[in-house]
Amino acid sequence: MKSIPKLDSHADMSPEQPTTRAADRVNDFVIKIATVNGTGSASANTLLMKSIFRGGIPVMGKNYFPSNIQGLPTWYEIRVSRDGYVARSGRVDLMVAMNAETYSRDVKEVAPGGYLLYDSTWPRPALLKRDDITVLGVPLAQLCNENFNGVRTRILMKNICYAGALAALLDLDLNQIRALLAETYSKKPQLVDSNMLAIQLGHDYARQHFACPLPLRVAKMDATAGHVMIDGNTAAALGCIYAGATVAAWYPITPSTSLMDAFKGFGDRLRTDKETGRKSFAFIQAEDELSAIGMVIGASWNGARAFTATSGPGISLMNEFLGLGYYAEIPAVLFDIQRVGPSTGMPTRTQQCDILSCAYASHGDTRHVCLYPSNPEECFYMAVQAFDLAERLQTPVIVLSDLDIGMNDWMCRDLRWDDAYRPDRGKVLGAAELAKLEKFYRFLDRDGDGIPSRTLPGVDSKGAYFARGSGHNQYGTYTEDAAEYQTVVDRLLKKWDTAKKLVPRPVIETHAGIDVAIVSVGSCEGAVHEAIDVLKGRGVVINCMRVRAFPFGEEVERFLAAHRIVFVVEQNRDAQLRSLLCLETAVAKEKLRSLRHYNGMPISSSFIVEGVLAELRETAGASASADPDAAKTAAAQGAAAGAAAGAAR
Repeated sequence: MKSIPKLDSHADMSPEQPTTRAADRVNDFVIKIATVNGTGSASANTLLMKSIFRGGIPVMGKNYFPSNIQGLPTWYEIRVSRDGYVARSGRVDLMVAMNAETYSRDVKEVAPGGYLLYDSTWPRPALLKRDDITVLGVPLAQLCNENFNGVRTRILMKNICYAGALAALLDLDLNQIRALLAETYSKKPQLVDSNMLAIQLGHDYARQHFACPLPLRVAKMDATAGHVMIDGNTAAALGCIYAGATVAAWYPITPSTSLMDAFKGFGDRLRTDKETGRKSFAFIQAEDELSAIGMVIGASWNGARAFTATSGPGISLMNEFLGLGYYAEIPAVLFDIQRVGPSTGMPTRTQQCDILSCAYASHGDTRHVCLYPSNPEECFYMAVQAFDLAERLQTPVIVLSDLDIGMNDWMCRDLRWDDAYRPDRGKVLGAAELAKLEKFYRFLDRDGDGIPSRTLPGVDSKGAYFARGSGHNQYGTYTEDAAEYQTVVDRLLKKWDTAKKLVPRPVIETHAGIDVAIVSVGSCEGAVHEAIDVLKGRGVVINCMRVRAFPFGEEVERFLAAHRIVFVVEQNRDAQLRSLLCLETAVAKEKLRSLRHYNGMPISSSFIVEGVLAELRETAGASASADPDAAKTAAAQGAAAGAAAGAAR
């Protein structure tokens, strides 16, 4: 390798030189990597995250990418957290600036005392305007140009090269990285050597020119045993396989496509006869979303466990068939991987903006069972629950994940499976059961739980019926009689009450004597729990509840009634969870305080902490001026909130 010319003194600064220096942050920092979409940076970023995970250190990776094919800015955020926090922290300690177009933006994000690493092959004076951070220049392009041939190869290796520099700066284990490369490229061993060369180039340069490791560094732990790294779409697809799903119909849409791809991959491996090559599952790309859900409902009526996956625009198109599934009482499972709306919105950003549209999808009086996973682990288990609920209740069930859960890698506990599991098919009558009946009536409730019995096609002619989406009575015949129609829709409400007892229960954590709480849903969970820890450390104790399903059961009602102030944390503009709570429970609207995060980025704990403290201070002040006696109730927490806010400043 040729000798590398000395760089300008500013770009060559070591960590000892900045005006403000970060304190030691062992296993507690955030790296953000700014690159260009389509340059292969994902491999380098994943390699970094997995090497940290293999060192026993809790870690989270979040990818912020554009919706075009290539050429636009993309960012990848790696949070190293010895305490196992999985949400965005709201700060950046080390920025890897690989995209000249976003330099000015990227340098502003670095926290005081932090670090910025960039490709110093070309001088970038604009990066040197902050004297409270350390700028680390590594001539990545030059190193790769001198050691690799071909433009594309040099671009790809430049990303791997910065991973090597970070390995030195953060004290990552090179043997662990080599092992990961060997696993990744097991079928192409020549790629292991070229990638390892790029890693070594960056690593050696950093060791020669900077004091390594930085105060931001990793140290081996044993906190990842019994855990895996997995994304929510892959976990959900695996759950569908284990639940016994045999039919998947879909139309491609970001960010749900990878769920269907994963299901096909699992099906090819696990549902294909090795001798004959015959597949025991159907995988159908429909011409649009409406066709996809129609196929799912048809297959489910026929006795298969069938599902589809989509996002907000697809939910809009599927409304008519969802109403049919509800009224004709046909099981179906739908995964909604929520993204930013309205309309096309931002397809590669995350939100929780389909809560209301899914709860009441279709026209007329319809209500749909919805499940709200908070991470990939729950995506796996709730996939199985969704099929059981759909068949037991004979209705569509919608699992509302989101892009953050679905497409990002999360550290989750190992997925467990009980081999004794048997699908809950609900009230399905076979030939023997039909023989005992004088006559079969499809929509007649014989058990008082609102759920009638159903049959599958071809089992016995005695069980034949017409699956009506038009007005019908409890005997299954067409009607426009007012009383007969009302009997059926009133029974559907009784089934809704039964559903309240069957859906997953909320997760509740309470402390005696506390009357302030947070209610959240889905992927807000990580940020909420971290925020509660931060608030507790500042003297503000708060109860919390995460709703995991709709309809809301008695536990949700009791929790809301027991608290004076309830912060509703969600990721949409219009407070959809708050609206659903107001519509479906007896909670007093004025006690619900919205904390709404909806810019498309995953919610951070700092957003929640700041919102809670500001509201508690305001509430304490209002109580004091309006009612001195009421003020006593809020005084302690208001004072604690004020002190905490002062400490934060």
